[in-house]
Amino acid sequence: MYRLLFRLLLRRLSAETAHHLGFGLLRFLMAIPGVRALAKRLLGPRDPRLSVRAFGLDFPGPLGLAAGFDKDARGFEALGALGFAFVEIGTVTGEAQSGNPRPRLFRLEQDRALVNRMGFNNEGSRRAAERLEKRKPGGVVVGVNIGKTKVVPESEAAADYVASAERLAAHADYLVVNVSSPNTPGLRDLQSTEKLRPILVEVRAALDRACPARRVPLLVKIAPDLADEDIDAIGDLARELGLDGIIATNTTIRRDGLVTDPARVSEIGAGGLSGKPVKARALVVLRRLRARVGDSLVLVAAGGVEDADDAWERIAAGATLVQAYTAFVYEGPTFARRIHEGIVARMQAEGLGSIAELVGRDAR
Repeated sequence: MYRLLFRLLLRRLSAETAHHLGFGLLRFLMAIPGVRALAKRLLGPRDPRLSVRAFGLDFPGPLGLAAGFDKDARGFEALGALGFAFVEIGTVTGEAQSGNPRPRLFRLEQDRALVNRMGFNNEGSRRAAERLEKRKPGGVVVGVNIGKTKVVPESEAAADYVASAERLAAHADYLVVNVSSPNTPGLRDLQSTEKLRPILVEVRAALDRACPARRVPLLVKIAPDLADEDIDAIGDLARELGLDGIIATNTTIRRDGLVTDPARVSEIGAGGLSGKPVKARALVVLRRLRARVGDSLVLVAAGGVEDADDAWERIAAGATLVQAYTAFVYEGPTFARRIHEGIVARMQAEGLGSIAELVGRDAR
């Protein structure tokens, strides 16, 4: 049904307009009494073999929704009702900002991909904190992804991240420092360890000050375009600083291997490419991180996860959790359920009793 709707309507709209329309409709439907509970029963992961323990948290399954879909914490519970075991909101910045000019989100349907140059458009970390403060106990696990405000100079980047961390610490199940989006000028430069170190140190201290009763797990999200030695360096830094995990990976600036007409790709221009074309490199980065850090950190796999086999491969390579985004846009509301059901089928076939038995199996 969704694929028919996509072909007949959504693909005829601009990608950003379709997103707002679809997300608004989802929030409206889930606000109807009883609908969210029904959706959760029908679509949510129920098999206990899917359960994952990470960051001191219990996840009903390994698949979550990556940051970028719910930028301002408007509909995380509605998205959780679609079967995602966790939802990462954001990226939010210290101050509200409108992002880059439209059009800034594009579909590459032949490649099962998206190109975005949104530029961290969001209402700011204060507004996100206000919405998250209204969360009710027992809801979906919510991660918060924070980035640098565009107008803030590099010399003040740490303070900008700290401001968001302090506001959001009490409301985030885990927090992610995003230094890997290609759409904020100079942001990826912060992935160098000499620049990343003070940001992570100060954010960790801010989380501990703002939420002394609970350790808020801290992760960093990296780009697939890093050189191998830089991946190793970030892995070493994360271990040294006692980070809780790494998300691998964000979008890529590369355009090689695409099926889409090169003229169309050139017309779209700059931005981060997500979806199927990122799959191979994201897996390489994940495997390199696992080889470097072992099981000392929680690795979260993202980038090109389209089906249960992709999720299975990432978990076997060392990921404890998996995130998707672009495939959800193309596949629709039953996407998460199909992923979880597919994983259960493979577990059954291989006689596995838990996800933990699969994590890192190929790396051992």
